[in-house]
Amino acid sequence: MKKKRNPFVNRCTVTENVWHGLRQWYRSHLGRRVEQQEKALLDELLSDLFGYYLLHVGNSEQMAYLRNSRVRHRMVMDICGGASQDENEYFCGEPHAIPVRSDSIDVMVLPHILEFSDYPHEVLREVDRTLVPEGHVVILGFNPNSLWNLWRWGAGWRGNMPWCGHFIRVSRIRDWLSLLGFDVVATRYYFYRPPVQGEGILRRLRFIERIGRRVWPILGGGYVLVARKEVITLTPIRPRWEPKRKIVAAGLAEPMSPPRKTISE
Repeated sequence: MKKKRNPFVNRCTVTENVWHGLRQWYRSHLGRRVEQQEKALLDELLSDLFGYYLLHVGNSEQMAYLRNSRVRHRMVMDICGGASQDENEYFCGEPHAIPVRSDSIDVMVLPHILEFSDYPHEVLREVDRTLVPEGHVVILGFNPNSLWNLWRWGAGWRGNMPWCGHFIRVSRIRDWLSLLGFDVVATRYYFYRPPVQGEGILRRLRFIERIGRRVWPILGGGYVLVARKEVITLTPIRPRWEPKRKIVAAGLAEPMSPPRKTISE
């Protein structure tokens, strides 16, 4: 029997180094510009999310993404395995097998994890397992419904980052989260400039950001989605066999049924 092909396998040149490649891309001119806007959006969104424990999955160098969070205990799970920081804040692991006990995390941040994982469904199942009831997940992704997708089709086949990833539509992620019982509470789009690497060109095209947010807001190169883990509460139902309470006026005797007639022989 022919083995079914995984549709989410990336086209990156060396799969095991995909996370290292993404980290290197963030150090480019374009990557730094994207990172600036992602930090600004997370500053706004994370300030409204509360709890005891926050987990950032992906890159130990992105601790600044959590700078405006009000969650006291903030941790980073480094996928690359290169974290050499305080072990109380940093640890290593895989996004589809998070080494954290169930129902223990209040907020989880996934920056471009789904489009570079070969197992995005398993990643979301791990999010569902580890989040507490009413916990939140914050997902950052590259938008296939944007100018960025043109660059992806042109450069993705060469295995270049980040174009070799599997860009996922917001509507599909909404469907996946809905099946797991999550409710999407916020969606933001960002970076409307074309994904060019020249610093001078990026600076001259800053005006496109203002136009894009007003004219075509859903066509940004990236998006941030916030979803809450809903809990189904059970409504107690009174048993139907419970006898009805008799209502009798005070001081009155309850009427008696007439005597049953007997048949005499």
